[in-house]
Amino acid sequence: MKKINVVESVLKANDAVARENRRRLDSAGLIALNLMSAPGSGKTTLLEKTIAALGSDAVAVLVGDLQTTRDAERLGRMASQVTQINTGKGCHLTAPEVAAGLDSLDLTGLRYIFIENVGNMVCPAAFDLGEHRRVALLSVPEGDDKVAKYPTLFQAADAILLTKVDLIGVLDYNRARVCEDLGRINTRAPLLEISAKTGQGMDLWLAWLREQQASATRVGL
Repeated sequence: MKKINVVESVLKANDAVARENRRRLDSAGLIALNLMSAPGSGKTTLLEKTIAALGSDAVAVLVGDLQTTRDAERLGRMASQVTQINTGKGCHLTAPEVAAGLDSLDLTGLRYIFIENVGNMVCPAAFDLGEHRRVALLSVPEGDDKVAKYPTLFQAADAILLTKVDLIGVLDYNRARVCEDLGRINTRAPLLEISAKTGQGMDLWLAWLREQQASATRVGL
């Protein structure tokens, strides 16, 4: 009986659509960023503040969730274009879902597309969506052991955001442990310490975003 590798087939099909998504974004002169994290890490709040700083007309957002449109409704007050992608029981977004999301957007005049992936620290890292950069978020309330427990999320990241850092003094949080764990799995990505609530670190985050957009444009994405 012929052996059928279903997982490999699924990933190959996904990757083919991801390549087409990236080509489409390249043609439009856009940079797409895939935000991945556990639920409650602060992705939506971060995006609210980020959109306000970058300008609503420059940004579109694809929001991934199992159910509801709550995050999309929040971001719809900030960005000119927001599309909700409900996965039902899916624990991550896929390239075909992102392709359908792109169909709903007018890409003309945009500079950034943020993909707010489904809150999950395992599955999203395995699926290429056609993004140009991956951003992994880790919030202080989650604890300082998550990098070691979920390394695949952080290994492929182009930037790592330690969010809700205004709570470090309140919680028993070992920042050095996080840095040590990251030093073993990803020394390429910058670690940016952010508090969307107080504004701490937002200037560094925005500077990184603008540099990525400018760099991608120079090399044709």
